Amino acid sequence: MALIGRQRELAAVARLLDRAAAGDSGRLVVTGPPGSGKSALIDAAVDLARERKIPVFRATAPTVSWLRSPDRLAQATDGPRLLLIDDIDDVDTFAVDLPASLDRLVSGATILVATAVEPTGLKPEMRLRGLTEPELAELSPGLSADAVHAVWLASGGLPGAALGLADELARLDVTCDPVLHLALAAPSRTEFLDLDPGLIRLLEAAAERTPAPEARARVLARLARELLGDPSAGQRRRTLIDEAVTLAREVGTPGVIAEVLDSGLHALWDPAAARERLATASEIVTQARRAGDAAAERRGLFWRFIALAELGELEAAESALTAYARAGSLAGDSEAAVVVLARQAMLATIRGRFDTAATLAAEVGVLGGRAGLADTERLVGTLRAALAMTRGEYGSLTAPWHDMARRLPGHFFEAAAARALAESGRGDEASLELERLLPAVLAGSGPRWLGVCADLAIVAALVGEPAQAQALYDALARYHGRLVVSGGANMISGPVDDYLGRLAMRLGRLDLAITHLDVAVTLERRLGALPWLAGTLAARARALTARDGAGDPLRAEEDLDQARSIAQRLGMGAFLATLTPPANEWSLRRDGEDWRLDAGTEAARLRDGRGMEYLRILLAAPRREIAALDLVAGGAGLAVPQGAPILDAVARAAYRRRLEALAEDLDAADRAGDAERARVVQEERTALLAELRKATGLGGRARGQSGEAERARVNATRALWAAVKRVEAAAPLAGAHLRASLRTGHLFRYQPAPGGPARWLL
Repeated sequence: MALIGRQRELAAVARLLDRAAAGDSGRLVVTGPPGSGKSALIDAAVDLARERKIPVFRATAPTVSWLRSPDRLAQATDGPRLLLIDDIDDVDTFAVDLPASLDRLVSGATILVATAVEPTGLKPEMRLRGLTEPELAELSPGLSADAVHAVWLASGGLPGAALGLADELARLDVTCDPVLHLALAAPSRTEFLDLDPGLIRLLEAAAERTPAPEARARVLARLARELLGDPSAGQRRRTLIDEAVTLAREVGTPGVIAEVLDSGLHALWDPAAARERLATASEIVTQARRAGDAAAERRGLFWRFIALAELGELEAAESALTAYARAGSLAGDSEAAVVVLARQAMLATIRGRFDTAATLAAEVGVLGGRAGLADTERLVGTLRAALAMTRGEYGSLTAPWHDMARRLPGHFFEAAAARALAESGRGDEASLELERLLPAVLAGSGPRWLGVCADLAIVAALVGEPAQAQALYDALARYHGRLVVSGGANMISGPVDDYLGRLAMRLGRLDLAITHLDVAVTLERRLGALPWLAGTLAARARALTARDGAGDPLRAEEDLDQARSIAQRLGMGAFLATLTPPANEWSLRRDGEDWRLDAGTEAARLRDGRGMEYLRILLAAPRREIAALDLVAGGAGLAVPQGAPILDAVARAAYRRRLEALAEDLDAADRAGDAERARVVQEERTALLAELRKATGLGGRARGQSGEAERARVNATRALWAAVKRVEAAAPLAGAHLRASLRTGHLFRYQPAPGGPARWLL
């Protein structure tokens, strides 16, 4: 049978074979996704060669020996020949120099035709496109125009998928609506968070046909689910799900209710709704059991795992995952087996079983490929990235996250790249990403939102401005006590309180920071999450050192010793390097018109500026508070004239709005009996009230401050942090120490954090 829609490719093969018959050589690489017709094209090439009496040699790339010893083939036959290699993109390019081997194969009167899924960069190369709708009608002459259109939308015109769907429709009753059937039955061809435009158009067409309530509920629910990859479609998804749920409950069919609720959890995925997600998961399981729908029951069990993980109840979550795994095994569900392995890899990472996690991630790659999971490669990449992040190995992660951001715009993968930049000491680049992303992230939602905020929280804590840290603190505060879970729990990145604690440190609210970090430590110990525990202990040590209250230095040293011990035993070398005491003395000295910094293993020349002089003054007086006017003037004892209010009306109003919100949170915590949440809210409320009292006099009137003092504060703060950013860019470890140790405001202070020198030479 003649190939339909492949005349261009067949003509190219025929020309090559004619060249071979004339004693010349050549090659062609044909690429296309699975089902695009590569194998059929190869079979047609064989027929064309046989018509010309040209011998054919065929092999699959991973097993072909020609690539390692191409000269052997030259001895097999004289004269023209056609070499066919399937799946050339599966070749181990570390073991074989592919371009060189192909060049050696294509000699004499040899024609090579190879296939691959993705473009290879080997020229000449032809990419197989999807068939047009008229070509698809020619391929499936028995289908009605409606059916052809439905198949074309669902398959993207790929012949393999189209033929399978056409066969499926041919077996249906003639009264069946092909558009409605494929809208509900055709699988999506894309990975998680990718859009399948053809399937979306098919679902929209089915919805326009106003089917019966039960079918309409299913169509609307699936359409909402498929729109998850469109960040701008949040309100549309909500509207679709609301109507679908109403229709499903009116119909009352258990299987339909379970299906619609499952789609609703996918489509909306509100990060604040973990408890509602848990309740809905239980209802999905109940309705699926009533309907005898084992697949829907497994989906409910998996949602239960996700919700429990979000709530920090990992022991119960693992029980739900075990139940899901058992149900999948009984049903022979190969996809469920891959899902379970991936989550087991994540749990192994969390607990510091790094070798086990790496082994499981590799198994996910193998089994996911066998099961045909579209997002296997991305899933494995996420698991390996989580492993690297947990070990403190950020240097290699920036480029992959930026690549993911280009592939999936609007889902904020740039935030993970910004965190990798900040953790790697590339503070200027990270702060720019934070500035670009923060407004859109704060206005967003979705399955990755909480993880994105956590990534940006690290950036803000390390290199951000106080206003950015405050905005992220406010966004994350409502998730206190939970874990940061992204998507279907294939990435879990620590307690929310760890991030809140770091942000509170950046804001100089050390009591609140230590309270949050205490909560995180308690949760991490309960979960056995040793790598997280090491990181939080190190952060708490810095906060305790900065507060320097009674008993704080001893607690800080104990925390730091525990963090080092965990990191050493787990082999977290990159993280351990940030805790290792540096050389006993560091120096910052004038060197001509520049400054010379020597800090342990780091050395840098830094250009002059006012901020460098301010830095020298602070380093020369550790733990001593210096007024902004004194710092700018280079001396002490300046008079502070009467001036503008410390807090203007806008700032005082913002403080009071936050106090009102905290009062509501406190009432909610009391009603829920959440004593821990009530304690944290009360601590923040007390701190805010203290700040407001400092800024107000009798009768709540604004307390005044010097206009000169305020200008000095603004200018000195800007100049000092600009100098620190220059240090971070040239000497990341020294920069991180300064970032953690310097306090700004109307009073400036260098409060040495752990990991710094015993003294500075200035």
